[in-house]
Amino acid sequence: MSHAPVLIIAEAGVNHNGDLDIARRLIDAAARAGADAVKFQTFRADEIVTAGAQKAEYQKQASGATEPQRNESQLDMLRRLELDETAHRLLAAHCQKQGIEFLSTPFDAHSLDMLLGMGVRIIKIPSGEITNLPYLRQAGAKGRPVILSTGMATLAEIRDAVAVLEAAGTPRTAITLLHCNTQYPTPFQDANLLAVRTLAREFPDCPAGYSDHTAGIACPIAAVALGARVIEKHFTLDQTMPGPDHAASIVPDELTAMVAAIREIELALGTGVKEPSDSERANIGIARRYLVATRPIRRGEPFDATNVAAKRTGTGGVSPMRWDEIMGAPAPRDFEPGEAIEP
Repeated sequence: MSHAPVLIIAEAGVNHNGDLDIARRLIDAAARAGADAVKFQTFRADEIVTAGAQKAEYQKQASGATEPQRNESQLDMLRRLELDETAHRLLAAHCQKQGIEFLSTPFDAHSLDMLLGMGVRIIKIPSGEITNLPYLRQAGAKGRPVILSTGMATLAEIRDAVAVLEAAGTPRTAITLLHCNTQYPTPFQDANLLAVRTLAREFPDCPAGYSDHTAGIACPIAAVALGARVIEKHFTLDQTMPGPDHAASIVPDELTAMVAAIREIELALGTGVKEPSDSERANIGIARRYLVATRPIRRGEPFDATNVAAKRTGTGGVSPMRWDEIMGAPAPRDFEPGEAIEP
């Protein structure tokens, strides 16, 4: 069995803090790390949140936040982090220059259309929109591959979302489902990595992947071993920067290590066929035991436990698995001690 390489998405998200220079540096770091794509978030704050909506607790506790930022509404926070179309086009051009794919998550219909108008290849649907029927229909009707994060969702809700996307025009084979936990950071006991296999089993036509919010890089690497075909991981230039996601993001050196480890795991997974590999075939004759004479054996003398034993010969011979067949058979010639026997 062979697969296309795992798609590794370095999630910059809103870790640019509204600063294009930081955003460019994030792109540079993702490209150096070897990620396939760097992903931002595209939204019109006034279209996705009400004035009275509060921030999540992890956003209120974000490291480096000033007192006004800790007390601001979700709307005010998002307004600070919103990027306009010009900024998106500049970042997309910088990605092209650095040889890494530009992606962004659209949180509303206008943002979706803007990104597709820019030529963005994949529609990434965030976990929070998995129950947004009008949005799902709009995304499904675009005829682009879809990556759907499933944080906070039940299997029933995922089935409903996939059905909406499919009915709108996106075939299941073009829908990748990412297992996800939306707590930042996710406690390891809540990561539930085996859900990657559950998604693959319950939605056999949809590739399965993993969007990770745990600390460090162990979970995304393990997810690849469990069959994830897409990995998404938040990263930042500095975990102490003010902003909602920095503290739960990895830094560039960790991103580099994660990408390298995933590529190694891809090679190590192999085909699943249990047989000797090319690299180990030469060791068979060295590491296994074969039947040898333990004392002089004369021609015609029967082989038995007093004159035959299983030892390493370094060159092969008769397998001890033929012991019952060999015992009692007459020696076809003379054998010296330590010589591999022949039936």
